[in-house]
Parts: sequence; structure tokens; C-alpha cells
Amino acid sequence: MKYSTRDLVTLAVFGSLWGLSEISLGTVIKSLNIPLSGMVLSTIGLTIALIGRVFVPQKGSTLFIGAIAMLLKLFSLGGVVMGPMIGIISEAIVAEVALSLTGKPKQGSMILAGSLGVLWVLAQPFITNPIMFGRSVLDVWLNLLVMGSRILGLDSSGPVWIIGGLAVIHFGVGCISGWLGWKLGNLLQTRLGNTPEYDKGAYQ
Repeated sequence: MKYSTRDLVTLAVFGSLWGLSEISLGTVIKSLNIPLSGMVLSTIGLTIALIGRVFVPQKGSTLFIGAIAMLLKLFSLGGVVMGPMIGIISEAIVAEVALSLTGKPKQGSMILAGSLGVLWVLAQPFITNPIMFGRSVLDVWLNLLVMGSRILGLDSSGPVWIIGGLAVIHFGVGCISGWLGWKLGNLLQTRLGNTPEYDKGAYQ
């Protein structure tokens, strides 16, 4: 992959926007104990990253944006930031893989990237919590069931329905994230009087 100076500046801008949203909104959302806060932050961050992908539709650009956002997360005040940092870069990797495997950027690939990226929020605790906090996978599973039961109003004795419901919510919201990334990215390009790079055959 080869980025021009303009591309690097553009990626830095979108990476900074994602990082700043995590630093500012993340602190507020978590302090207010808003349900599914991870999903909310992931949706906002991935939407920003996918808009950036429209501006720089080269392989690796989404990962680049995520890496910058992850580094900026270091400046968050208070609390443990390693988990969120891993979450940011993991979501960027998932979205990057989805976009890279589907060729030139298009609405369908953006929706797929957004949906899988947000869906990853459900899976991440099963990896990071045991490694970073010494919690067992069973504890993570039980906490997920309790949280899902409370949000969905379902009996915790029905894990399949709870996990299925949470997965559908995350996947659906992720689809919206991908769709917004595509639509807003194209709208901004049009407003700026630019021809989207993927229309110029510049995708590499």
C-alpha cells in the first residue's frame, strides 16, 4: 500500500476524530452507566472510520485510522484504557478484513464491515477479560447473560434467546453504522466537490 501525503493527513484526521470521540463520549457514557455503551462507542467510531475509508479507499486505511484512535485513547483521564484500546484496534482489524476481502468500497462491503465490527464487541470480553483481569470465561458468560436479561427483559435461564437477541441488536446497529459511513462519506465528497477515489480506479 502507498499513501500520499494528503492521504496520510486525511487518515490522521479521521483517526483523531475516532480517538476524541472515545475520550470524550466514552467517559460520559460509561459514567452514566448507559446500557450497551461498548456498542454505542463502537458504532460511532466505526462510522467515522468508514467515512475515512471512502476518502482513502486503499487497503489498510481503516486499520491506520483505528491505530491512531487507539493511541489517542492513551490520553483518557482515569480508569483502565487498555481494554478500550484493544477494542478499538480489534474493531478496526475486523472492519479492515471485511473491506479488503470484498474489493473496491461499495455500500454492501461497508455494511458488512460495520456489522461485523460492532458484533465483535460481544466477543471481545471473552478474550480480554481472562487475559487482562484474570476472570474466567464462565464469569464473562454469566455477566453477559445477566446484562442481556436485564436489557431484553428475558429470563436468564434462556441463554440462546438472550445471546441471539444481543447479537441481532449489535449486528443491526452495525449495519446502520456501515450504511451511514457509506452515505455520509459520499455526501461529504460531493459537498467538497470531489470525485470519490474509488471512481478514479485508484483502489489498491
